Amino acid sequence: MTAGRPPRVLIDATSVPADRGGVGRYVDGLLGALGKVIGPGLELVVVALRTDGERYARMLPGAEVIPAPAAVAHRPARLAWEQTGLPLLAQQVGAHVLHSPFYTCPLRAGCPVTVTVHDATFFTEPEHYDKTRRTFFRSAIKTSLRRADRVIVPSKATRDELIRLLDADPTRIDVAYHGVDQAAFHAPSDEEKARVRARLGLGANSYVAFLGSKEPRKNVPNLIRGWVLAVKDRPAPPALVLAGGQGHDDEIDRAVADVPAHLRLLRPGYLRYADLPGFLGGALVAAYPSYGEGFGLPILEAMACATPVLTTPRLSLPEVGGDAVAYTSEDPQQIATDLGALLDDESRRLSLAKAGFDRAKEFTWESSAEVHIAAWTRARA
Repeated sequence: MTAGRPPRVLIDATSVPADRGGVGRYVDGLLGALGKVIGPGLELVVVALRTDGERYARMLPGAEVIPAPAAVAHRPARLAWEQTGLPLLAQQVGAHVLHSPFYTCPLRAGCPVTVTVHDATFFTEPEHYDKTRRTFFRSAIKTSLRRADRVIVPSKATRDELIRLLDADPTRIDVAYHGVDQAAFHAPSDEEKARVRARLGLGANSYVAFLGSKEPRKNVPNLIRGWVLAVKDRPAPPALVLAGGQGHDDEIDRAVADVPAHLRLLRPGYLRYADLPGFLGGALVAAYPSYGEGFGLPILEAMACATPVLTTPRLSLPEVGGDAVAYTSEDPQQIATDLGALLDDESRRLSLAKAGFDRAKEFTWESSAEVHIAAWTRARA
């Protein structure tokens, strides 16, 4: 291989869930961008769940897409196959580099390995994870930092936390910001907004939007309490719509139980991908008062839909939002104050919507792909 040229890379996409949450959006976005640059300087092999094979074959016409064994659809079997079957596959396809996009990697891959570590919150916010999950991911991150040739992270904040907390080698960490699909996430038309309102049964009611998994780290209970305090005395209080996976935060149900009867709170679960621009772009505010993120893809997607965003200045979120979003704290009283101020100030909401929309254009999957290719080239060298 010519020095400096990108290597033949095997990407393990078997960790992508069917619901297309954060890791799914990352892998899909990255592969979509890589599909545009496959050529003499870049050879890709992708191993994926059988349900994703056709999707990735269309996305990557110049790559080889291999279906994984059916059993790897179940997480314990996937983790076992990662240690045995994946290294064998890497050898069979002649991979120069193996990329693992979700924390874990084979201990003996037979070729250089790169791993994406999405965040350090298992260390910085341990109280927001159950013991089993916290223990598993802490071990996986430590192992990947020790065994991988390159580690890819989505923000400088995540890089800095890994260095500070785990003494990670900064010379082996590459920062590749996530991108946003401008075609999928865009300023929606009135028709797109109306379609989502009809599906949710909102009618002409205004609403505050949350999109994401309901994990304790996302701070949804305090968002609910802050929203109640902000809108309960208004003559036409906006609803709160909590879209996305159900997660495992039992505190949410307790917060919902305290919502006054005259307020509307909707939990529609997963929305259709095509409905997300209408959902986000139709909201008065997209609220995301997280305790901390490795990147913060939901706020970037909301910004791309020309939605004013209210979030926290924790970890990576200021890297994404910059001056184009409004900030609050994790406390429900402060959320109420800052959310109420935004609801009362239409001109500021319009200003934030435009600023966020413009800033979102700076985050592209093509730029992320370039960093990944450079990391794979370094790993091969």
